[in-house]
Amino acid sequence: MPDSLWQQQDVCRRDEWLAGSGQQISRSGWKRKEIFLKPVCKICRGDTTLIKKQSRKPELRRLYWRCLNCDFIFMDDRFILTPEQEISIYENHENSIDDPEYVAYFSRFIEHAILNHKRTENPVCLDFGSGPEPVLAQILRQQFGWQADIYDKFYAADTTYIGKTYDLITSTEVAEHLDDPMHYFRLFKKLLNPGGILAVMTLLHPSDDEAFKRWFYIRDMSHISFYSRRTMQQIAADLDLDIVYCDGHRHITFAAR
Repeated sequence: MPDSLWQQQDVCRRDEWLAGSGQQISRSGWKRKEIFLKPVCKICRGDTTLIKKQSRKPELRRLYWRCLNCDFIFMDDRFILTPEQEISIYENHENSIDDPEYVAYFSRFIEHAILNHKRTENPVCLDFGSGPEPVLAQILRQQFGWQADIYDKFYAADTTYIGKTYDLITSTEVAEHLDDPMHYFRLFKKLLNPGGILAVMTLLHPSDDEAFKRWFYIRDMSHISFYSRRTMQQIAADLDLDIVYCDGHRHITFAAR
């Protein structure tokens, strides 16, 4: 990120800025005063406060916004990667069904977030954000015999889910990449059968801003959206879903009513 970005007044691309409302935040920058127009929360449209990640390295300086209502934290839009930059990060991932540790990683997710909460013996599944190799879908098919569709905007872009509904939707290590999370959570709700479950895997963020700024999870520039238990409760309330499981760390399961 060019150093000049931190030395000048700038306006975000999104139309959700509270332009003209007088809700501006002034902060002292490295070389001159900066003014940032304050965005509303992307989950609940609540008021937000600035979190400024400082660094001696210009490319590591970033702005985030924390919602004062639902505790959602999101990266300022000016720092969001292009699709080309984003996929270049994913291309460095080496995840395979032949990796026992990676399979075990998903097996724990299945055990805790799915098996005790599914309401159908042989659920029809959708793995949303399946990645370059759909390991989770392969496990669901091979070990459990469940039908599992996949979708990934880069690697499996055929929208096979259109016109279908599902007993189980999985979304693992996807929510942190979503620029407009509520758009996708509304889609998940629409695709769920009554009693169906949505099992999500994403690390929940630290409650303290200083701890957040030191958190390893934000080092990945493709991670732009961060949730807490309170955020997930807000999503559930807004979409008429129930949270049937949350380990307080990484796994959250919603159920459709």
